[in-house]
Amino acid sequence: MTRQNPYETDLDKNAANYVPLSPIGFLERAAAIYPRRTAIIHGDLTISYAEAYARARRLASALAARGIGLGDTVSVMAPNIPPVLDAHFGVPMTGAVLNTLNIRLDAANIAFTLDHAETKVLITDREFSHVIKQALAMASVKPIVIDIDDPLYTGKGERLGEIEYDDFIAGGDPDFAWEGPADEWQAISLNYTSGTTGNPKGVVYHHRGAYLNAVDNIVSAGMTGSSVYLWTLPMFHCNGWCFTWSLAVVGGTHVCLRRVEAGAIFSSIEKYKVTHLCGAPIVMGMLINASAEAKRPLPGKVELFTAAAPPPAAVIAAMEASGFKITHLYGLTETYGPSTLCAWNEEWDALPADEQAALKARQGVKSPLLAGLEVMDPVSMTPVPRDGLSMGEVMFRGNLVMKGYLKNKAASDEAFAGGWFHSGDLGVMHPDGYIQLRDRSKDIIISGGENISTIEVEDVLYKHPKILEAAVVARPDEKWGETPCAFIFLKAGETMTEEEVIAFCKANLAGYKVPRTIVFEELPKTSTGKVQKFILRDRAKSL
Repeated sequence: MTRQNPYETDLDKNAANYVPLSPIGFLERAAAIYPRRTAIIHGDLTISYAEAYARARRLASALAARGIGLGDTVSVMAPNIPPVLDAHFGVPMTGAVLNTLNIRLDAANIAFTLDHAETKVLITDREFSHVIKQALAMASVKPIVIDIDDPLYTGKGERLGEIEYDDFIAGGDPDFAWEGPADEWQAISLNYTSGTTGNPKGVVYHHRGAYLNAVDNIVSAGMTGSSVYLWTLPMFHCNGWCFTWSLAVVGGTHVCLRRVEAGAIFSSIEKYKVTHLCGAPIVMGMLINASAEAKRPLPGKVELFTAAAPPPAAVIAAMEASGFKITHLYGLTETYGPSTLCAWNEEWDALPADEQAALKARQGVKSPLLAGLEVMDPVSMTPVPRDGLSMGEVMFRGNLVMKGYLKNKAASDEAFAGGWFHSGDLGVMHPDGYIQLRDRSKDIIISGGENISTIEVEDVLYKHPKILEAAVVARPDEKWGETPCAFIFLKAGETMTEEEVIAFCKANLAGYKVPRTIVFEELPKTSTGKVQKFILRDRAKSL
């Protein structure tokens, strides 16, 4: 006779003991507990939590009145301004899916996205009317267009839709009776990868993952109700790494920054007593190399979380010396943004600054709510030795991994092969369990049979005091197959020769790793600060 498990008998889920996870409820709670606390600052505009909740409900009500509901897509084209924060709560309150568009995309890419997402409503800032007008003409879908006329934008631009955003939400009900998802697996947002070859892929997030990553951010960043978060990271990028939902967990304050510039960052930090901000290494470089006039004294230790391209140890050291506390994160669009962090151990405080910076440059360990992180052989699906030398592919598993790619089963199946998400990044696992990237699988250079990590060569180049930015790619070579080609952008007013660069590298690298070709030029980047190496590879081939 089979024994019946008593813990599974008459102990079913019901409305009293199970509610699907969703970040929407964070705003409802914050508004109830901290109604007068400042939720959002945008120029002279200050929005309380009670007002923020009402704005989101008005948006949801107005969308629902236009027939928007479960499974519909609402796209938003705007910089870091309050309507984007409204949309992160208001759109999913209707059951619809939020698609934040990259504001630096061209018309063809935007048109593809609108069609692929089957966008029903497009909320667009007047600054981008030129490219949106082109995209709408190219797209097959004909969404309802709502214009944002942000008072902080003083440039040119036209209205394309039938109504302005503030007027649109003014017609909504601030007491709109929204409902959470029936299933936490329900889609909450759609984010497109940057598509370096072919069309970008649509990455689908679910309510459960958004909820957990929002909480994960609070835990990892040590945020409280007194935390003030400055929006230097684009809200369109992985939903702002889910910080768009995070602040409501503790009732912290969002400071919007329409244009990310060094002077604006420093003045905002000083004026609003900013405690936290995020950004790619390009943001760190912007702050390090800011003019004396732009710089301001920090009001205290400012936590800066950086991801995207691995930050060179020299850049981290310079930022720490100027008063910022740097935490290195790592992840992909497919993992809701960063899902690992270089957690700091107190015993490292006694190490010299350069050794501390080298440790901080590692990608670290899984964040608290990520289930699995490994470096594995992608063929055998077995972990590589934890020796800091054996290279494998970085893989993720857990609730902080996307639902999959929209309308692309083949790509989803490939990404999830073997029960893990394959990042495409090559790295090592150190004996202490911390991972460190060595390269993208497509970026590794194989010269004379030897693997060369472009990241290692770039780290050396960044240590030179004249070099502002550096990127290394493979250049075809008849003898060696491939050799390293370095693209270098110098600091303002500096000059340098190829011979100087090569001599510096020879003094700091094994001979076969030294770049054979040096090109001095500005580096092409994505909107999130990642160097577009596919462009540089094409240039290297044509040299």
